[in-house]
Amino acid sequence: MKLNERSLAFYATCDSPADNAGFLYKRGERHTAYHRRWFVLKGNMLFYFEERDSREPVGVIVLEGCNVELCDSAEGFAFAIRFGGTKSRTYVLAAESQAAMESWVKSLSRASFDYMRLVVRELEKQLQEMRWGVAGGCGGSREPLGPWKPKPSGLEQSQERLPALPAILPKENGCAVWNNVLGAARPPDISGCAGHDEEENPRPPPLPPRRRVSNGEAASTGVAVAESPSTFCRLHEQYSREVARLRQDWQQRQRGPRP
Repeated sequence: MKLNERSLAFYATCDSPADNAGFLYKRGERHTAYHRRWFVLKGNMLFYFEERDSREPVGVIVLEGCNVELCDSAEGFAFAIRFGGTKSRTYVLAAESQAAMESWVKSLSRASFDYMRLVVRELEKQLQEMRWGVAGGCGGSREPLGPWKPKPSGLEQSQERLPALPAILPKENGCAVWNNVLGAARPPDISGCAGHDEEENPRPPPLPPRRRVSNGEAASTGVAVAESPSTFCRLHEQYSREVARLRQDWQQRQRGPRP
């Protein structure tokens, strides 16, 4: 994706919700004087403006490959954004209060995609452990850790075990003859046992004719398949409530104490 000055300015000033916003003191690159700027954090991009009502940002800091840490400075409540590399610039910022500094350090540390990858891996690990706990209670065996993959449904498992059928089945009097499938040269075993093939491998019994269920029959049976809620959804709701609570606390601090 290519970004230019106009697209960045539009993204910085559009109505999309910001992860954090407020005034910070930014130390100059050449001069060590601090200037009061309006900062807006959206995703992994930190925009700063000369004034709160400015139409275009003065600059933007992409928060990838950096560390946010406290630092000693002439201004109180100072912290720094340090990038890896010898020639990389270090941005020194200062908040107006201890609470504002902690809020900014927390939000800036969680803005990068690297942090999101760690969160996703941790959630996958917790989900895997929960699945192991359910399987262990039912007498199942544990498997080594790995990327989470959805288990195939019962229909997919049964299709994997069934032999492949030809594209066109032979018919007699307009009806399919199921025991004339290719590879089934032997007559069906009437003893109730499927038997073995030439390589002494167990052979599945012949498939019964398929029967189509009409809409009226399906409605009369009234069978409904209830899907259990996903464990990942419950984890997602839990973290969503925490994020909503933190955002509500931040909004109350921005409004100030009630008179």
